[in-house]
Amino acid sequence: MSVRDSLDEPRIIDTHAHQPTAEFLRDAGGEMMQDAAKKFGTEMETWDYEAMIEEYHEYGIGKAILLGWDAETNTGNPPVPNDYVAEVRDEYPDFFIGFGSVDPLKDDCVDEAIRCVEDLSLSGFKFQQIAQGFDPSDDAHTQLFDTIEDLGVPVIFHGGNSTLGAGSPGGRGLKIKYGNPMLIDDVAAEHPDLQILIAHPAFPWEKEQLAICQQKGNVYMDFSGWLPKYIDDQVLHYAKTVLQDKVMFGTDYPMIRPERWFESFDEHFDASDEVKRKVLWENAERFLGLD
Repeated sequence: MSVRDSLDEPRIIDTHAHQPTAEFLRDAGGEMMQDAAKKFGTEMETWDYEAMIEEYHEYGIGKAILLGWDAETNTGNPPVPNDYVAEVRDEYPDFFIGFGSVDPLKDDCVDEAIRCVEDLSLSGFKFQQIAQGFDPSDDAHTQLFDTIEDLGVPVIFHGGNSTLGAGSPGGRGLKIKYGNPMLIDDVAAEHPDLQILIAHPAFPWEKEQLAICQQKGNVYMDFSGWLPKYIDDQVLHYAKTVLQDKVMFGTDYPMIRPERWFESFDEHFDASDEVKRKVLWENAERFLGLD
């Protein structure tokens, strides 16, 4: 019997979920999202939040971080508005934890970050540096991260390569160098009170990611965007041992859905039940202040 089967009610936390609706998949994503869907082997279908929550509950998932998206300056695509994320969160408050998004290349990014927390009560922020086209270690963004640190909420940074634009000529102009987690290390060092989650096993920089998570007490990582069977063996080993308190479950929904992820997890993550509980919900509860 798996640790999921032992739950009396859904408790697992997905740290990385996007909207299964047109706001994200079509409007904000555009052609680069179509490229990503091909890489994931999925269709660009949409469905509603009731169906999403029902699907999640079937696999023991009780909460999900719903991510905002604003890469408008670099991509030209409209954002998933922070007000929309807050509205969905308010409609399903027991399930969704809303994270906003600010475009670091916009002049009002600091003011929007403050509004997200103080007016919309969003719980954190998500950055996708490749789509947004920015280097988080650049001094130009220091004020933004100073502000988020002062607001006392966590951030999620993208880690590693991206399937956005993958396979298209020039990758739709997106530059994967911004996904190097070493750029996040600078932010973590200069903002010790800022809690940081690096989303995804950061291929091809997994070793750098592991080193940062080991050395920085305020940096964590998740498994989102990858089926466990494709995750580097060293990452899986560290998740079972020295980083067992630093690694979290995530899907990258709707590109990867719970059934596929858990099938691979059950086959390829042969850890103790204690470690699995940490990865699936306990570490996220502590990171989000829910414990």
